[in-house]
Amino acid sequence: MTAMDKAIVPTTSSSPGATRRIILVGNPNVGKSVIFSLLTGQYVTVSNYPGTTVEISRGRARGWADGAEVIDTPGILSLEAASEDERVTVRIIEETDDPLIIHVADAKNLRRSLLLTLPLIEMGFPVHLNLNMIDEAESRGVKIDARRLSRLLGIGVSETAAIQKRGIDRLKRGLTTIQRGAIHIDYGPVIEDAVERISAVLPTDHVSPRSRALTMLCQRSGGHDLPAMMDDSHRDRIETVLNDCRVALGQDPVDVISRQRLTAADRIVREVLTTAGDGTGRFRNWLGRIAMHPLWGIPLLVLILLVVYEFVGVFGAGVCVTFLENTVFGNYINPFLAHIFAFIPWAFVRDMLVGPYGLFTMALTYAVAIVLPVVGTFFIVFGILEDTGYLPRLAFMVDRIFRLIGLNGKAVLPMILGLGCDTMATLTTRILETKRERVLVTLLLALGVPCSAQLGVILGMLAGLSPAATLIWAGTVIGILFLVGLLYSLLSHGKRSDFILEIPPIRRPQLSNIALKTMARVEWYLKEAVPLFALGTLILFLLDYSGLLARLETALAPVMTGVIGLPKEVAGPFLIGFLRRDYGAAGLFVLARGGALDPIQIVVSLVIITLFVPCIANFFVIIKERGLKTALAMTAFIFPFAFFIGAVLNLILRGLKVTL
Repeated sequence: MTAMDKAIVPTTSSSPGATRRIILVGNPNVGKSVIFSLLTGQYVTVSNYPGTTVEISRGRARGWADGAEVIDTPGILSLEAASEDERVTVRIIEETDDPLIIHVADAKNLRRSLLLTLPLIEMGFPVHLNLNMIDEAESRGVKIDARRLSRLLGIGVSETAAIQKRGIDRLKRGLTTIQRGAIHIDYGPVIEDAVERISAVLPTDHVSPRSRALTMLCQRSGGHDLPAMMDDSHRDRIETVLNDCRVALGQDPVDVISRQRLTAADRIVREVLTTAGDGTGRFRNWLGRIAMHPLWGIPLLVLILLVVYEFVGVFGAGVCVTFLENTVFGNYINPFLAHIFAFIPWAFVRDMLVGPYGLFTMALTYAVAIVLPVVGTFFIVFGILEDTGYLPRLAFMVDRIFRLIGLNGKAVLPMILGLGCDTMATLTTRILETKRERVLVTLLLALGVPCSAQLGVILGMLAGLSPAATLIWAGTVIGILFLVGLLYSLLSHGKRSDFILEIPPIRRPQLSNIALKTMARVEWYLKEAVPLFALGTLILFLLDYSGLLARLETALAPVMTGVIGLPKEVAGPFLIGFLRRDYGAAGLFVLARGGALDPIQIVVSLVIITLFVPCIANFFVIIKERGLKTALAMTAFIFPFAFFIGAVLNLILRGLKVTL
């Protein structure tokens, strides 16, 4: 055998029956959650992993494996546990007795996927390799000999296209016979000697001592995480071995281990993978490269923004809102409801239901006639951008900009997700490796990243003005985000973490998938927004009925009508903006359509509502993720800062006599 042949010696043993716990592991964006849904159905629970803020999904196998528990772990790039998500995934694997690990891998990127498969096999647990997105691999001319790959690894291998539900039955059948791969990679005499010496003093448990030893060797200098149950003498011996190994190699052992695993992965790939040219694949690859190009990617981005502007701002906020608000609600629903409730003898109840601040005439009209068509069209566009694989490319493009404020491109992902929902995006800041980065991105999300519902309403208002208005609004918000991030970076301490980003291929979006995503998001919007819209309307009604609203408007009038230059009526939308920022934006939308705001006032008010305090749901998530003290500090900064920026912008636009 050649030296490479000696480096990979697969052995296989079978373990009868099905395991009780099945753990899904994989890189981000490989379709792991889709596989999880297909294996478990609808009976799923989501909870935080003990002692962390990382959420874990659990469900029971449906129609197979006798109801075994399936656990969906956070996406990881390696088992070195650099981030909180990776640490949780490794802990779940290590703390579960006799688990079956399903490694969900991207079939198009077999080489990278094997760099996670190999250490998973070395842990000593049964592993099944699921090559997902096989349809995309085939469209790019990639063919994998799954049987040959199974023999080389000594484990079961299946191919699926989860979105199309293709191959799921074969995956389930493949899990009935559990196979333990025993891949042995020769890491060289220095590493092997260190592994043997460390393994000799490790406590015995269900994790392979060799795997634990390699994990320790994979940790960088000063980052050793030794088992707590070991006595001091054994811990000192392991520290000595780790230091001796580093000195003998002249470098961190992780670099040697990574190179050997990469060599092993390359050897396997050469034996099982073939590629053939494909015209469609070449075009998609070209388009994917253009989308990330520092120069040519900009015109493509501008084109996409124009399409979004026309579809959401003109069609959604113009055509759809006009039809629903004026025709459906104005001519039919609201008059019908007013006629029905006119028989109520109590004016208080009647006005609460169908008055100017009525639960039906205002809350329902805002939620369904004004906001829903705008966010619905935005959800469609956002779903298309997700499915095509463009969003990660956008993150790659702006990585250099984020480096200027002490972040890297990975921080762009929560920012982009914030365009869908700031609350969910705040949760995804867990992928960032340092507390400094997580706090800064949370602040930027709360400060100036509008959620889809709010952004849709904003685009609808800007659609009625000149393109310059949109540029001023966007330029002001982006400039403020950059300025705040730069100041925070200069005043805080800590270094930027490494930037590793999964770039999926450019895909053709599937209409059925877009429809399902849009329907799910619309359902989420209706469940979350309508009750808060009703609550906000009720608060406004009570304030108006008691006379407090007029007093608040009068009290805020010097601020609103002074340097900010807004009419006192905007106090109402700003007050309820804390419940939901899109509700506040909808109030401004109504004022603008009624002629109460001139173009400059529209732009200034939109800048303020964008930079306004986060909605109440996001506020509570910030408390959960960052703590009450941090959440209050952010709110105390954002609230006056938003009005200050609005005042400055108003003075500049008025002073320069800008026409919008």
